Amino acid sequence: MALPANVTTGTWTLDPSHSEIGFTVRHAGISKVRGQFTDAAATLDLAENVTDSKVSASIKTASFDSGDANRDGHVRGEDFFDVETFPEISFVSSTIVPKGDAYELQGDLTIKGITRPVALETEFNGVAVDPFGNTRAGLSAETTISRKDFGLTWNAVLEAGGVLVSDKVAINLELAFIAPAA
Repeated sequence: MALPANVTTGTWTLDPSHSEIGFTVRHAGISKVRGQFTDAAATLDLAENVTDSKVSASIKTASFDSGDANRDGHVRGEDFFDVETFPEISFVSSTIVPKGDAYELQGDLTIKGITRPVALETEFNGVAVDPFGNTRAGLSAETTISRKDFGLTWNAVLEAGGVLVSDKVAINLELAFIAPAA
């Protein structure tokens, strides 16, 4: 699958100030907690054939932010991310599969030193040139992972049954990449 005419090959870099790496997890079985990681870097190495392109990303675990300082401290601690021992989450793509107007981005996700394959349903949102002359491309992607698969096993049993934090975590990405300089 060829690149659109207005998209150039080369290494595009993540624009973190116009991107969001978000998550949603069910809390106490009754509500959803949302948050994001605020410190990340990524590259998108675009090839002439889109399916030959590669993505790599790293996320600083200490940048976990759910909007609640107490919860954030707990999640950054040893019960969850253990940011002192495991300062980064990483993703490296292996395959890009066209799915109609979208793509499935397959690759290896590493959290707490544990690597598992994941598939991200990915949508290309187009290209635009900003007022400063930078060419930008937008992507949306999502997947759901089992946090237990990555060693994130802490939980608490609720008095009425069930657990405090669900195993499934939805990951939602809204990403802006900047084209390589001409």
